[in-house]
Amino acid sequence: MLVFWKENLVLLAVPKTGSTALEGALAPRASMVLRDPPHLKHAPCYRYKRFLKPFFVQAGGQKPELMAVVRNPIDWLGSWYRYRTRDDLIGHENSTRDVSFDDFVLEYCKGTPAPFANVGSQNKFLRINDGEVGVQHLFQYEQWDKVIGYLEERLEMTITLKQKNVSPKMDLTLSPAVEARLRDKRAAEFEVWELGRREISG
Repeated sequence: MLVFWKENLVLLAVPKTGSTALEGALAPRASMVLRDPPHLKHAPCYRYKRFLKPFFVQAGGQKPELMAVVRNPIDWLGSWYRYRTRDDLIGHENSTRDVSFDDFVLEYCKGTPAPFANVGSQNKFLRINDGEVGVQHLFQYEQWDKVIGYLEERLEMTITLKQKNVSPKMDLTLSPAVEARLRDKRAAEFEVWELGRREISG
């Protein structure tokens, strides 16, 4: 999470949406960088609203606008799947080394997925208690030029990104039946991603 106090903006770090690369480029410019522990770095909207928003109001009377990036749910799951195939997770309950991508996604669709497929939810990350999207500025990961363009204009700087925390490359394709099940069981994930296409703004 990056806080830009002067510009009245907070960039929330949705996992697997390029947040580490943005942090690398923008941390020197930020007023505050929350990178540890992970549950603070990746604090979702509802946690920000409950704990950090009151703190910022008390500290300086400000209510920063929130920005986030959301990724196509299939690609987002693919990134998690690839990330969890890494060698240091072999033998761990989170490892996907011996699991097919189809089986990973099917497990994710369950109400209580096994640890290896328990990767959270972009939709839940972005919603606040009343069910509304909690950010004022939401962009699709697939339209990265718009993400950078907005930040460059808002922060009045040129941004150069370096790839960080990149998952291993793999050719991942869901079977039509599994994709259909994902779209049915996790429809909200696709709905919130579509909101990013319209670049919602409060």
